[in-house]
Amino acid sequence: MVDRPERTAVYTGVFDPVHLGHVDIIRRSAQLVDRLVVGVGENPEKAPFFNAEERTRLLTEVVAPFANVEVRPFSGLTVHFVRSIGSRIMVRGLRTTSDMEYEFSMSLANAALDPEIETMFLMAKEKYSHISGTLLRQIATFGGALENFVPAVVKNALQARVRELQRQKSAKVQMVDLRDT
Repeated sequence: MVDRPERTAVYTGVFDPVHLGHVDIIRRSAQLVDRLVVGVGENPEKAPFFNAEERTRLLTEVVAPFANVEVRPFSGLTVHFVRSIGSRIMVRGLRTTSDMEYEFSMSLANAALDPEIETMFLMAKEKYSHISGTLLRQIATFGGALENFVPAVVKNALQARVRELQRQKSAKVQMVDLRDT
């Protein structure tokens, strides 16, 4: 038998929140490589619902059944994170044709930054292709059912965060009312 180096891939995202589409890409990717590192990044253009520590904790709980998957927070360029892991493989999930255009552009930019890194694309399963973090935050905010979209631990965290935000909003309204009197 010929020894081969361990194949490590990296799947990065904001995961705000992690949903069943992400979990499906993680599960399928983990079957293709020896080790999968899930990188929890930041999007400087958006205010997160959950901070990086919370997202990392939720993802770690969700991927616990996968023996060859680990979760790490990161900041900065994805290609730098991939290299720091010792990998040359980036995993990206594609939901729609607009994802395809965006991810294609990103893979070209990443290739220009580090030509040795390859991007592996996995198509989302049809039942997950409509799920997005924005949609889930809206469903949670308006009290909709989340069971078909997120793992139970994430559903509970979303509902708790919505309650917390509603309490904060209510407290601000009460403070404004007191100032008016």
